[in-house]
Amino acid sequence: MRALVTGAGGFVGPYLVAHLRECGDDVVGESEDFDITDRDATHAAFAAHRPEVVYHLAAWSDAGASWADPTTCLRVNVEGTTNVLDAARACDARRVLVVGSAEEYGLVDGADRVREDAPLRPITPYGSSKVAASFVALQAWLGRRLETVRVRPFSHTGAGQPDAFVVPALARRVADAERANAPAITIGARDPVRDFSDVRDVVRAYRMLVEHGAPGEVYNVCRGAGVSIGELVDRLVARSHTDLRVEVDPALLRPTEVPRLVGDPSKLMQATGWEPEHTLDETLDDVLAHARAQGS
Repeated sequence: MRALVTGAGGFVGPYLVAHLRECGDDVVGESEDFDITDRDATHAAFAAHRPEVVYHLAAWSDAGASWADPTTCLRVNVEGTTNVLDAARACDARRVLVVGSAEEYGLVDGADRVREDAPLRPITPYGSSKVAASFVALQAWLGRRLETVRVRPFSHTGAGQPDAFVVPALARRVADAERANAPAITIGARDPVRDFSDVRDVVRAYRMLVEHGAPGEVYNVCRGAGVSIGELVDRLVARSHTDLRVEVDPALLRPTEVPRLVGDPSKLMQATGWEPEHTLDETLDDVLAHARAQGS
């Protein structure tokens, strides 16, 4: 398949590009850095490469930072997605995978594992922008017959993820404490439970859904198992070369927090046969090794 990946230079992009090439796909335009909010530039890039399939990763991805600039977040994620879908249709792309987020579910009531038909109740500007982008993609299928497949990845991580995200942020604190021989690291809330996957498993799911997902449908991409932030901290601290205390810093607490967000991957598994290949411990080892190497 001739594939174009928007946001190929981000965290997930290089993993996806490498996986697509391993599968024999022809990846085009990955070195280009066009602005998806620029309609003309987006159309020009698509016209130059004429992809068969598009993986739309480019986005504002920091949920916490979206509080400070919701307008830009909405513009990138909604207007940008609209431009990508229009450009894909104009160059006769066969299918577009649009990456959303589990933040679309937001404030979940009582569900042990969230299914795709759960109500969407986002609590962050980022979450609301992803809901809007998802419906823009659905409209492209229903109104224009452009084959769109939507995904809602839950938390995922791996080596190279920016420190704005919880696992690399924690790993960085452990690595910094080791280098400084510090006695403690600080964290925010311990109680929230999230569903963490390895980024390598996530990109495998994306390609499987481009091949086997149904147009117009939405799929959770997740492991289906929850782990608390406190447990993540304890696992990372247990890997430390020094004895570390863990202290809660009130400045790191968010004003609003979803207590539990764990997905049900059954629909993905039934459509594609996907299963995770990497354990959480393997992923934590990789992220901590990367944090240590960054400071060496």
